[in-house]
Amino acid sequence: MPYLNQPVTPAVEIAGRREKFAVRRVYCVGWNYAEHIREMGQEPEREPPVFFMKPPDALVPNGGLIRYPPATKDLHYEIELVVAIGSPGRDITASTAKEVIYGYAVGLDMTRRDLQAHAKRHGQPWALAKGFDQSAPISAVHPVGEIGHPSSGNIWLEVNGEKRQNGDLSQMIWSVPEIIQYLSGYFKLYPGDLIFTGTPAGVSAVVQGDHLQGGIEMIDTLEVTLS
Repeated sequence: MPYLNQPVTPAVEIAGRREKFAVRRVYCVGWNYAEHIREMGQEPEREPPVFFMKPPDALVPNGGLIRYPPATKDLHYEIELVVAIGSPGRDITASTAKEVIYGYAVGLDMTRRDLQAHAKRHGQPWALAKGFDQSAPISAVHPVGEIGHPSSGNIWLEVNGEKRQNGDLSQMIWSVPEIIQYLSGYFKLYPGDLIFTGTPAGVSAVVQGDHLQGGIEMIDTLEVTLS
């Protein structure tokens, strides 16, 4: 019989606790900051949010090394607020969405931009551009009881000490409750789901050896190095 690996459930650190946040699915929102939409060559409109997914095993813990991925010459970073779901729900209203949130983290949506551009031109899915190995570095999850529900605060990223992204959570086109309302109309959300909520302007390419450090005010700082 062939050897079968036992499945391992990916998990994220919980700030100040010994237990971890076991991850079920990783949802991501595209184009949720107006200036980022403009730098990608589009004009922002408040259309329904665009979603894609990353595999849970693409998550990388804070402070880790990430390998520069194959099949790209244009790897980009995108710093994002991440929402951790703690209670199940379907067709959740914006007014009750906060009730299903366990906590928040800081994440990086690493993107093969050249593959994404090709997919856009040909009407293809973004899986190769977004869902590759180690494409989702993430900080510890900070429970709501300790930090509340941030709707504003500086979100930023530096590469080798140089500021590249600098925005505010209040600039999101779709708020966290609205994202949850919309997403839960298509999927039942469960404990262990993560939602990356989009990135502000300033995305650009990185190369092997670059050190990325970013964070969100009152939540956490995240850093990784490309090897």
